[in-house]
Amino acid sequence: MSRTPKDPELASRLSRRNVLGVAAGATAATLLSGAAAQATSPQGGTSPGHGHGHGKGRAVLPPGRLGIQLYSLRDKVSTLGFAPVFAELEKYGYDEIEFAGYTQGSAGAITLSQLKRLAKDHGLNPIGSHVGYYDDNNPGAYTFAQNLTKVLDEAEALGLKHIGTASGPFRYGSTVDGWKRAAEDFNTYGAAARKRGMKFYQHNHAEEFSFATDKPKVRLYDVLLAETDPDLVYLEMDIYWAFCAQFRFGKRVDGTPAPFNPIDYVLEQPNRYPLFHVKDGTRNDAARDGYDMTDVGDGDIDYKNFLSRVTARTDSGRTYHHWQTEHDNPVESFAFARKSSEHLHSLRESRCGD
Repeated sequence: MSRTPKDPELASRLSRRNVLGVAAGATAATLLSGAAAQATSPQGGTSPGHGHGHGKGRAVLPPGRLGIQLYSLRDKVSTLGFAPVFAELEKYGYDEIEFAGYTQGSAGAITLSQLKRLAKDHGLNPIGSHVGYYDDNNPGAYTFAQNLTKVLDEAEALGLKHIGTASGPFRYGSTVDGWKRAAEDFNTYGAAARKRGMKFYQHNHAEEFSFATDKPKVRLYDVLLAETDPDLVYLEMDIYWAFCAQFRFGKRVDGTPAPFNPIDYVLEQPNRYPLFHVKDGTRNDAARDGYDMTDVGDGDIDYKNFLSRVTARTDSGRTYHHWQTEHDNPVESFAFARKSSEHLHSLRESRCGD
C-alpha cells in the first residue's frame, strides 16, 4: 500500500525527509507487512478473540505514561477547581495531564506556579497543552499566530515539554499551497518552542486526512508531513479521529479507493508522535464518522493491538510515547476517567497459546 502523493514535488520532498522510509531490519519489515494486511480492518486489529483480551503477558501500557486531556473533565475543573480533579486523577492511577486552558471557572483564580505545584503534589506531570492556532480577526487572541511569545512563556512557566494546537492547518484553505503556508507557520512555532526546550505539536481530527481541493489525489495530511521539519514539528495522533478519517476518506472524491491505516503513519515515523489521544468509539456505518464516541474500553478500537505495536516499534518506545485518554462529551467525566484508566492498565500482551 502506498500513500505517495500524486504530485512530483511532494513525492520528492517526502522521499528526501524519509517520511515513507522505515528503519531497516526484520522486525520493522514484519510489523509493516502486518499493518498492510490489516489495512482494510476498521481497527487494524488482530484476529477475532484477541481484540480486547487481557492475556497474561506484560502490560501493554508503558509505566508512568498514562495521561488525560483535561478537556474531558472541563465540567469538573470549572465547578470544583483543579485540586479536587487532580486528587481524583491521582486515585485513578494517572501519571500525566494535558491542559486545555489554565483557568478553573467558579473555583477562583489560580496562578501558573500554583497550578504547577498542585500537579506535582498529586504526582501528575504536565506533559502538554492545547492552544489555538490562529484568530486573524483578533490581534489579542491567545493563539500561536497572534501571541506566540506569551503562549511559550506560560508553557515554560508550567514546565511543559510539549506545546501544541488542536486546530487543523486550514488557515489558508484546503489547497496544497494553503497547507504549505500553514506548514511554514508550524515550522516557525516549532523553532521558537525548540529554543525553549519544548516540542511543538499538532493534534488531528478527521478532516486532516481529507484531500486537497486543487489536487484531489493528494491527502492533506501527507502535505503536512512533507512540508514540516520533523525536528521542529511533531504530531499528536488522536486515534479515534484517525479511524473516523479511515472511514470517511478511504475513497477520493471521485470514488476511487485510497485506503490507509492510521498506525502505519506512526510505525513509519514513531519519533514524530510523542503524544497520542486515546478515545474509543463503537462502529456505526450509518454515522458520518463511522463511529459513535464512547468511554475507552467500551468501543471497537483495538487498543491492545495499537499500543502493543507502537511500543514494540523501537526499544525506546515504551518510555518515549505518552498516552492521553479523552472523551469529548462523557456522560459522567470522573466515571469516564476511572474506567479508561482501569481498561488501559488491564491490557496485557498476548503470549503464544493465549
